[in-house]
Amino acid sequence: MKPGAVPSQFRWTKTSSPAVIARRERAKQKERSNNFSPAIFLHQSIDACDLGAEVEVGATVNEVPVLQNQQPTTTTVGTMTEPICANTFPRFSEKESYFSIEMLMENDKALHFFTGLENSTKFNYVFQSLGPAAYKLNYFFGQVSKPKVEYQFLLVLMKLRQRKCNYELALMFGIEEKAVYNIFVTWVRFMALQWREIDLWPSKDLVHFYSPEDFFDKFPDTRVVLDGTECPVNKPKQPVTQQATFSKYKNRNTVKVVVGSTPGGLVSHVSPAYGGSVSDRHIIERSDIPKMCNPGDSIMADKGFEVQDLFAPHDVTVNIPTFFKKTNRLSGKAVLSDRKIASKRVHIERIIGLGKTYKILTSPLGHAETQLASDIIFICFMLCNFRSCIVPSTS
Repeated sequence: MKPGAVPSQFRWTKTSSPAVIARRERAKQKERSNNFSPAIFLHQSIDACDLGAEVEVGATVNEVPVLQNQQPTTTTVGTMTEPICANTFPRFSEKESYFSIEMLMENDKALHFFTGLENSTKFNYVFQSLGPAAYKLNYFFGQVSKPKVEYQFLLVLMKLRQRKCNYELALMFGIEEKAVYNIFVTWVRFMALQWREIDLWPSKDLVHFYSPEDFFDKFPDTRVVLDGTECPVNKPKQPVTQQATFSKYKNRNTVKVVVGSTPGGLVSHVSPAYGGSVSDRHIIERSDIPKMCNPGDSIMADKGFEVQDLFAPHDVTVNIPTFFKKTNRLSGKAVLSDRKIASKRVHIERIIGLGKTYKILTSPLGHAETQLASDIIFICFMLCNFRSCIVPSTS
């Protein structure tokens, strides 16, 4: 600074910008809300009851004057005991305040949230598809008398959809925690066995009839669209099992399945669950998909499915995106072909995403659930067939 220069701006003379002033006001409001005192709220509640007397902090119930025919209640806050007027907080009737299974069945929005099924009509339809055998189950760990059969089915769907723990479901349904596990294991096995008896592989005429317009114009011979998906599992204790289930792609222990759907969006194939280290080709080798296709059909898959040699003996072509191989540039014709395939193959990704809305497939499966992984995954994707189709007819 020059000799004799005097600063012209000081902290008490500098004007703050509007943004700084607004920020300070928000900070003050936040500080006031953080310094909220429960004792002040309790005093305000007492004053609202017109008790006609002031109460000091730490006063007991006997020191508080009570109006005639009015019984105060006590609430402990830390080391303080404060009386609160019974009329301070609103009262709720039993119908408004308590969760009930009957209320859930009557509320379509709540039913869709907990089970994934849109309404009670769809719920009853899915339940009836299991047949009368649902009323004559032999449970794995002893017979179960309650809840009734329809509510047991609801319990299983809630665990699949929202991944609720056994203790929470036991509280909601008024049963023991071990009964929840017994119901879940029995019903998962039963549902998988019942629905596997249904022939999900549609005929070629049905596939063509329900195929979207643009899909049929570009790929008229497509019979199924395949893709693999993985579900996380807890790390096994045995080293051999850890190696078998470790997926380099996910960098964790998983189980893998191959899911197939028709061009119209029907899940027509779900493979058994394999360890995450297995490749997609190995799963196709152990499946009957090449034999189920008719000569002249074609399948659509991702780049990882190098299975042309498996389908060639059955006169079935495989539409997959082009590999770079030794070149680092694709021709214009190859790029256009890959775009057509990608625009249609994306539907299987959407269907797999719909199946993953059942949270049991996105959170790690426990040891007992891993043993039922094939059944659990099959049930979740089978439930997608009961949902409204997400593939538009013009796609």
